[in-house]
Amino acid sequence: MSNLHSLTHFWPELILTITVLAAIISDLIYRREESFKVAWWVLGGLVLTLFAIQIGGSTVSDLFMGTIALDPFSEFFKVLVLISTIAVVLMSFNSNELKDYRMGEYYSVLAIMAIGLFLMASAIDVLMVYLALEVVSIMSFFLAGYLKKNPHSNEASLKYVIYGAFSSGIMLYGLSILFGLTGTTKFIGMQTAIANLGPDSNLALILSAVFILAGFGYKISAVPFHFWTPDVYEGSPTTITAYLSVAPKAAGFAMMIRFFNQVFGDSTALVSETWSTINGIPWPQLMGVLAAVTMTVGNMVAIQQDSVKRMLAYSSIAHAGYMMMALPLMSEAGVYGIMIYLLMYLFMNLGAFFVVIYVQGKFGGEDFDNFDGLGWKMPFVGVVMTLFMFSLTGLPPTAGFIGKFYLFAAVIKAGTQYYWLAIVGALNSVVSLYYYIRVVKHMFLKGERSESVEMPASSLVTILLLAMALPTFILGWYFAPVVTWISESLVIFQGM
Repeated sequence: MSNLHSLTHFWPELILTITVLAAIISDLIYRREESFKVAWWVLGGLVLTLFAIQIGGSTVSDLFMGTIALDPFSEFFKVLVLISTIAVVLMSFNSNELKDYRMGEYYSVLAIMAIGLFLMASAIDVLMVYLALEVVSIMSFFLAGYLKKNPHSNEASLKYVIYGAFSSGIMLYGLSILFGLTGTTKFIGMQTAIANLGPDSNLALILSAVFILAGFGYKISAVPFHFWTPDVYEGSPTTITAYLSVAPKAAGFAMMIRFFNQVFGDSTALVSETWSTINGIPWPQLMGVLAAVTMTVGNMVAIQQDSVKRMLAYSSIAHAGYMMMALPLMSEAGVYGIMIYLLMYLFMNLGAFFVVIYVQGKFGGEDFDNFDGLGWKMPFVGVVMTLFMFSLTGLPPTAGFIGKFYLFAAVIKAGTQYYWLAIVGALNSVVSLYYYIRVVKHMFLKGERSESVEMPASSLVTILLLAMALPTFILGWYFAPVVTWISESLVIFQGM
């Protein structure tokens, strides 16, 4: 599709771009103490973008001469990004960490990052893949170090830059090898060229796949590309930690699914033989091992943490491992499992981080000891945090259980060769129960019982926690609309 014609289907991204410009200009106008008002411009733009996606229809096409895909698959992930961004912007109003800083550029950068995540979910050209990843990475570096007066935040940003630059270089080298082998930057063209390569190209193709996987693995915090995650999550503003644990992870999985399905697939959408193109290497088994190691390392290190924020950082690595269980399959059931898990994970993980933000502001820290007696002092906060912890574990009847059910069902359905992966996933879920229940233990079984009962002073905090808690509970027993929506979103652009 020509560039001019593509603009008529590019409304969500155009609205976001206008939002960013409006936020930057308004920040120049507002005084320092009024810079938080930029958030209303950003929120308005995000809501309009969400509306534009909903009325955009179900067109399946390519845009801008085959660099971006327009399909229900990308629209699903764009909705997840928008929900996450709106929730984080609202929660930032009540973050004590940010109150001493000018907030205009903070909200502007969040909107820019949302544009990058949109492009990650839609990219069907390796140039657009790299451009989108760099936009998201640079904005992430900026936000991780936003607390300029905090040395931990400065350290987080520096480590993020170093790891990000290294992984970006590795991935770019892999993409360059792939371009040299195929002579094109388009996913569909690469798939056709790879299918015609002889066995003498296998080594270069394998190296390319490994390097590209390293870049994608960095974005979703997969082991062994996860080293940046705990320190960056701990040093960043907690609102940004919550955002990094959900939105970039969702866009990263969207990009991985699309890339490996279309470039290394067999030209059929969402089939289990996707990895068979690269001969001589058991790719499904290797991806399964990578998933097992990721969830195991994440859970084992999370057990040892004394900070709830850092524990959630390591647990996010484990959850990436759970979702990676479906990547070796690359079947419709596997991709469906990843998508439904990401939706459930959005609510329960953001909710857990929002409670940490509130406790951090109320009691001055995010260690387990800061949660002592919270269930008696503030029953509402204690109950919703318990719900989030149970859901992150995967206990019924919560949304986390439904998400894990579809993931494990996809793995078991794929055949006996993947039973071991399902067993490892189940054992890791049992392990995770220890550190999630530890939070509940501190809230209800430690500390002194309070004679008075409190509610959050801010009604916005109460509304946001309810907005995260209600889907976490309701989607555990009534999820038919979600099933229908995701089923309709399993349409990926495959070329014209």
